[in-house]
Formats: sequence, C-alpha cells, structure tokens
Amino acid sequence: METGGTHIIKRHRRHGIEAFSKDKLQKSVVAACLSAGAHHGQAELVAKHVADAVEEWLEDRPEVTSSDLRLATAKQLKKYHADAAYLYEQHRMTI
Repeated sequence: METGGTHIIKRHRRHGIEAFSKDKLQKSVVAACLSAGAHHGQAELVAKHVADAVEEWLEDRPEVTSSDLRLATAKQLKKYHADAAYLYEQHRMTI
C-alpha cells in the first residue's frame, strides 16, 4: 500500500504541491491528541490507526487538496478521540 505517488495540493495553490508524508500526518494527529488531553501513548496509537486509514484512503488518489486530506483525517480521528478531531479540524481557523 504505497502512497508515495499521492500529492497534496496546498491551500490557495500558491503554496505549491508536496508529496504525502505519513510521518508528518502522524505527528499532527499526535499533537491534536495531546492538545485534547490524551496521554502520549494513547496519542501515538491513535495517530498510527488514523494515518493507516488515511493512507488506505489515498491509495487510489494521485492528488488531493490539503482540505480534503484534513477532512479525511478528522473523520478517522473522530472514531478514536472526538475532542482531538475537533481541534484538528479547526486548527487553521484558531491560529
């Protein structure tokens, strides 16, 4: 299940396109979980499950927008930690 060919179109296109990084996604999910009060071990486990599911979702998609990736990630995260999913979804709006 290699998603090395999936490219993420960044916001407003002027930010460019980058290759999908499972590691980067996992780190952002861990950060959302920790911000929502999860313990580090729980955050790591949730992030692994979420990243695996998102990677599977990306399997047949050569290109997605960063917004689509954020929504797909939040949908998966909601299954494990609703508060973290909310923080993850709202990240761009709260900064």
